Amino acid sequence: MSSTTDARTPSTAFSSGDFRAALGAFATGVTVVTTMSDGRGYGMTVNAFSSLSLDPPLVLVCARSGTPGSVEIDRNGCFAVNILADDQEPISRYFSSRDRPTGHDAFRDVAHSVGPSGAPLIEGTVAHLDCLVAESYTAGDHEIFVGEVLSLWVDREAEPILFHGGRYRVLAPEPG
Repeated sequence: MSSTTDARTPSTAFSSGDFRAALGAFATGVTVVTTMSDGRGYGMTVNAFSSLSLDPPLVLVCARSGTPGSVEIDRNGCFAVNILADDQEPISRYFSSRDRPTGHDAFRDVAHSVGPSGAPLIEGTVAHLDCLVAESYTAGDHEIFVGEVLSLWVDREAEPILFHGGRYRVLAPEPG
């Protein structure tokens, strides 16, 4: 009997790079989570977003603890999840850049309106959900923010941008 290791054999010894690769195998939508209070705005590209409850309507987003994003959401008590369309990769890159403006200038170069919570709603998205923070939790190195959805908007014809394996992707058109 030979002793070979099946590539599918689960490993209990793995590196952070292995963990990131496994998580990157899951295709996600791309969102920009925004928040604002007293004219001080902040936006960040996030793929750690999920629906949580239909009744009441709840979603969750995760942000690394102690970063400006988690601090601002906690301080402002609100956030909006802007689900990006397939032509909005530049907006995703803008809000993931370390050099982007924050505070009063955070949205000066991005077309947007302001939702009932006070959070910016980016124009041209597939959808947005405007939320008040209902709960927050610390788990590992992240803050989990549960948002109660105050309002939403959906463009049922728009196509989303996806992220998989460290790259942006778009949906293939249906054959035929």
